[in-house]
Amino acid sequence: MSRIQNPAPDATRRRASTNRKMETIMRLARRLPLTRQVLADQLETATPSQMEFMDQWMNAEIESRERSKRSRLLKQAGFPAVKTLDGYDWENIRFPVDWGRRSLESLEFASRPEDVVMFGPPGTGKTHLAMALGRKACLEGMTVRFFTAAGLVMRLLHASTEGKLDREIASIGKARLLIIDELGYVPIDEEGSRLLFQVITNAYEMQSIVYTTNIEFSGWGRVFGDPNMAAAIIDRTVHHGRMLRFEGESYRRTHALMQ
Repeated sequence: MSRIQNPAPDATRRRASTNRKMETIMRLARRLPLTRQVLADQLETATPSQMEFMDQWMNAEIESRERSKRSRLLKQAGFPAVKTLDGYDWENIRFPVDWGRRSLESLEFASRPEDVVMFGPPGTGKTHLAMALGRKACLEGMTVRFFTAAGLVMRLLHASTEGKLDREIASIGKARLLIIDELGYVPIDEEGSRLLFQVITNAYEMQSIVYTTNIEFSGWGRVFGDPNMAAAIIDRTVHHGRMLRFEGESYRRTHALMQ
C-alpha cells in the first residue's frame, strides 16, 4: 500500500517564498519612486490580470496618501474640538444680501482669497461654524490654522522672545485659511497688537481670514489700542470681506445645567 504524501511542506515552502518576494518588493518600493516611462514599458507586456492588479494597487496608494494628508492637515490646523456642519442651526445668522449660506459652505471665499467676519454675542455659534468650515477645508485639502486671538498673540510674543518670529510668521503665512477666534475678548497690549497687525497685513490678498468677534468695527480701536492700526485692518478686511451677523440667545446659557 502506497504512502499518501503530506502536501504541507510544499505549501509552507510556497508561503515562505511568497513572503520573501513580498519583502523584496517592499524594499524596492522604498528605493524606487515610479518612473512613468518604465511603467509604460512594463504595461506593454502586462497581462490583463496584471494591469487590473496595478490599477487596484495605485488607487489604494492614492487613497492612502489622501487619508494621510487629511489627517495631517487636521492635526496641523490646531482645532480644540471636532465641529461639523451636520445639524448646524443657521436660523439666527444674517447674511449679506448678495452672499449666502451656499457661498460660505462652498469655501469659495478661501480660494479668492476673501475674509469673513462672524460678529455677534457670545454663545451664538460663531466658533462652532468657524471650526466646522475649517475642518471642511482641511478635508478638501486646504491648509488651515486655527488660533484664538489671545493664543496667537502669545505665540507670536514667545517666538519674538526666542528669536524665531520670522519663522513663525512664515509658518502661519503658509495656511490658505487662517481662523482668528474671539477677537476682542481679551485686551491686547501694544506689542501684541503690532505682531497681530503684521500677520493680518501679510495675509491681505494672500490668505483668507475668518474672524469671530463680539466687537463691532467701531470698537476695534479699543481691541488693538491704536485707532490707526485698527482702521488699517478694517480697511483691508472690508475690501475683500463680508460680515455675518449672529443673533439670538446664547446656546450655552439656554442649555446650561445651572438654571
